[in-house]
Amino acid sequence: MENKQEVLINNALQYFKRGDFSLGYRTMLDAALNTSSNKVFKKVLAFVEVYEKEVSEDKSSLYEALEECAKEIRNVAVEDPNLLGKTVLKGENITKNYKKGRFVLGPVNIELKKGDIFGLVGENGNGKTTLLTALGYLIHTSSGDLNFSFTKEIEDDYDLKSKLVYIPQRTGVWYGSVIDNLKFSLVHHGIKGEDNDLLVYMMIARFGLWKYKDLKWKELSSGYKMRFELARTMLRRPEIVLLDEPLANLDILAQQIILEDLKMLAKSYVNPIAMVFSSQQLYEVEKVSDHVIYLRNGKPSESLQLEEKEEKALIVEIDTDANRNDIEALFKENLLEKIEFNGGVYILYFNKEVTFNTVLLAIAQSEVEIQYIRNISESTRRFFVY
Repeated sequence: MENKQEVLINNALQYFKRGDFSLGYRTMLDAALNTSSNKVFKKVLAFVEVYEKEVSEDKSSLYEALEECAKEIRNVAVEDPNLLGKTVLKGENITKNYKKGRFVLGPVNIELKKGDIFGLVGENGNGKTTLLTALGYLIHTSSGDLNFSFTKEIEDDYDLKSKLVYIPQRTGVWYGSVIDNLKFSLVHHGIKGEDNDLLVYMMIARFGLWKYKDLKWKELSSGYKMRFELARTMLRRPEIVLLDEPLANLDILAQQIILEDLKMLAKSYVNPIAMVFSSQQLYEVEKVSDHVIYLRNGKPSESLQLEEKEEKALIVEIDTDANRNDIEALFKENLLEKIEFNGGVYILYFNKEVTFNTVLLAIAQSEVEIQYIRNISESTRRFFVY
């Protein structure tokens, strides 16, 4: 049987060896956190000190030190609790009425399983935040049932909020330094002394906050405030995490790192998380999500389920300086059925017999210049086209 911890360690070493230093570093930290061993934490944090002080982007000279961390981690047996794929929340016929019936969310049916990532997309005002807060038990639904199946029995509301965490787009102001706030949060979960210090430092390293651990809320950028919220959340060992626009106000690199981290956290074999997050970054959402929920007028699109049962026609999005006549001439032999101009790009609808490769070949054999092309046949982008 595959040793998942060994796979994680080997992946970390391979990432680092081929020059993916940040990914290798974070993956090894995940493997270390899986052990819950103070001895391991001390060894790894000694490496973190060196890694974070290294100013050069090329950190290949630290590979041997990383190998030493791997040896220490391997000395601790980590049990696989077999939680991936376990249902943790089931919502049936969830609805929420607002403004005397002028807006109604739902009905929504959803089943969250540990390790699954749900992307939530839709235009503003279509119910994304309402759905997240309903799933987070933060608002009363008008009808329907929410049934939780946590690993351990929930004793009170505080326990529930530890396992079920909602992170809003605009997080609340906190006072004091990053490290003091994280230590204080962990004390609330009964972890004090050396255990508290080591775990907090590990979480600070894991979420890229090492150089910012002594800063206050107003001194952090939006990206680092989000990393702080993720670090604080993971100290609780949650089973469901709901994030409202976690990519808002982040630059492209920060978005990629956050998405990568969300996927790594959700897929953890030791503490897998059921995750739902909303975003306007449509393609980025689809890249990391196992399922995508598209809301229009408060209702999940039935087209998604219907199209799974039938063969999809090809829909292609292109950006070009060519005019409409040139595009029609280019694809006249390729069963082009319709052209729309939407948001500065053309949307092309082809007959079911046409493949994306056929479209690419036609472009390659022509003199029409294409700046951008994407197959959106299975993307929720097609629902934003009018």
